[in-house]
Amino acid sequence: MKPSATLVKGKATPRGAFPHIKRAGDFLFISGTSSRLPDNSIAGAKADAMGTTTLDIKIQTRAVIDNIADILAAEGATLQDLVELNTFLVNMNDFGGYNQVYAEYFDEQGPVRTTVAVHQLPHPHLLIEIKGVAYSPLQQNKDMI
Repeated sequence: MKPSATLVKGKATPRGAFPHIKRAGDFLFISGTSSRLPDNSIAGAKADAMGTTTLDIKIQTRAVIDNIADILAAEGATLQDLVELNTFLVNMNDFGGYNQVYAEYFDEQGPVRTTVAVHQLPHPHLLIEIKGVAYSPLQQNKDMI
């Protein structure tokens, strides 16, 4: 079977020529996912009338993981199928809040994980981006249909 790529309806359109997810046999590769919403607003980012911006790592982390769950669902998979996650934080001072929310979804039996600091992400209001790999056998998905 040839690898297949999917743009998931109802999710923010990628800011480039790439899919949300790509299946290669029993493996699913999730592109870097942010807290962008379908209307291109950013969960966890607010600006008041004076232009003062408030960014919340906990809200953004929750939105990113929820977006990944939705993307996986398009291929009949769940967060429990993740085997690896790579997280990119703009500021390591956000690690505590990110880690707290992460623990709401995963424990020590969850995916292996790497977290690194990056200079910036594609929008100045984005604090976090996560990409991942899941294992979801095709036969398992056919049995679900």
